[in-house]
Amino acid sequence: MTGVQLNGIKKIYEDGFEAVKNIDLTINEGEFIVLVGPSGCGKTTTLRMIAGLEEITEGELYIDGKLCNHLPSKDRDIAMVFQNYALYPHMTVFENMAFGLKIRKMDNGEIKKRVEEAASILALTDYLKKKPKSLSGGQRQRVALGRAIVRKPKVFLFDEPLSNLDAKLRVQMRTEISKLHKNLGAITVYVTHDQTEAMTMGDRIVIMNNGEVQQIDNPVSIYKNPLNSFVAGFIGSPSMNFFDCTLKNDDQTVIKIDDTEVELKISERKMNDLEKFNGKKVKAGIRPEDIKINCESESDLFFDAETGLVELLGNESFLYTELGKNQMILKNLLKES
Repeated sequence: MTGVQLNGIKKIYEDGFEAVKNIDLTINEGEFIVLVGPSGCGKTTTLRMIAGLEEITEGELYIDGKLCNHLPSKDRDIAMVFQNYALYPHMTVFENMAFGLKIRKMDNGEIKKRVEEAASILALTDYLKKKPKSLSGGQRQRVALGRAIVRKPKVFLFDEPLSNLDAKLRVQMRTEISKLHKNLGAITVYVTHDQTEAMTMGDRIVIMNNGEVQQIDNPVSIYKNPLNSFVAGFIGSPSMNFFDCTLKNDDQTVIKIDDTEVELKISERKMNDLEKFNGKKVKAGIRPEDIKINCESESDLFFDAETGLVELLGNESFLYTELGKNQMILKNLLKES
């Protein structure tokens, strides 16, 4: 058995609060897994249990085939990168990156070799004699990455490492971490609340809410085939529009949103699948990018909506509209006139 395996993992605190509920997850060798969800969903707690920083209440955790429930963090062959960098201010970049290896009493020559290799990968060679106070936020984060790299662990754990960076630097560091993962080939478990990071970085995404796993799949499948309304609304920016409506499924399939009726042009097989919902209240979801202005194609569905606000973002715009009593957002790609 290789990789990381979580079998029925739970975390229950002394007051009875169940932070993580029965997680089953197998992470394959060399895979980049992203745990994503809103604040308080249990993603960081799950990561800390893998790291050995939180006690596992129930279930079993295996790393490279070894049961690790009660194994100390130092013996799990993992390296963790935190949100706050956690650098020693009185040490140079070289000393910060080498510190963990010195604690393990590694040979000085091997330490120097590993630090210089990591510094070369992270473009830190010219900063090895500097102290953290003279570095930018992005450079400090790279030092924290370097400290993890020199360990050459089986598993890298990232706890929202880009949260303290500005938007442009987050994009740059996102790319660097992805490249780093491809070069090193180690298992990476990455925690974030940012769905953009999840979609762009992960081989698979684990979406969590209220301590439970909602869906595990690759980014494209999750976006196109969400298992429930939470996943559909969480993944996508702007988020999916939801409407409470009534479904009619006689000769035609029609959804009625307030006083507006929209005919769905769907296959006979899908009509048969919806037969059981005929006359019932259902929830319809439409992604903002799937709504167009002034459609002319016969295959498109038509309805009127009133625009209240337009946000111009350069290459695209967001239109906030009203359809009956419902709020609806459109994502409109701007074209040069």
